[in-house]
Amino acid sequence: MSTTSSPCIRLCVIDPASRLCEGCGRSLQEIAQWARLSEAERLAVMALLPERRKAAGLVRPPSP
Repeated sequence: MSTTSSPCIRLCVIDPASRLCEGCGRSLQEIAQWARLSEAERLAVMALLPERRKAAGLVRPPSP
């Protein structure tokens, strides 16, 4: 069994302004296509997420 990299934190809410997931910062299209992406493609998207979330004003809730 292989492990698939994912930024999902199980806070799946789409921000209406940015149209990005408030938890991970991915678009709906990226979420839908995630399983079909190669590991290299997933890692490339994940590298963009922190800056994308910051630009969209998405702030993660504090960790428990």
